[in-house]
Amino acid sequence: MNTIDITPIVQAVVALLAAVISAFLVPWIKRKASAAQLEQMEAWTRIAVAAAEQLYTSLDGEKKKVYVLDFLAGKGYHVSSAEVENAIEAAVLELHDQLYGTEKQR
Repeated sequence: MNTIDITPIVQAVVALLAAVISAFLVPWIKRKASAAQLEQMEAWTRIAVAAAEQLYTSLDGEKKKVYVLDFLAGKGYHVSSAEVENAIEAAVLELHDQLYGTEKQR
């Protein structure tokens, strides 16, 4: 009776599965985690912007910004200033729209 050695076939299947996981599953998981982290940072930014609006006058724009940046740093968000600037501006626009009913013209 002849026996067939299927070890090379099993090795090939395992290698193929590892390649598929590396190529598709790992990047998908990273994107999901990044999206969740971004959503959480945006939520903290909205909270910080609302607090800064309450703590400072309308003339204290730079103090408000520093407050928001410090608040986010305290939460562990150390991202580029451009990303933070965009998140802050979006939160300010959203807050002003809610408070004053102003909507930026597109």
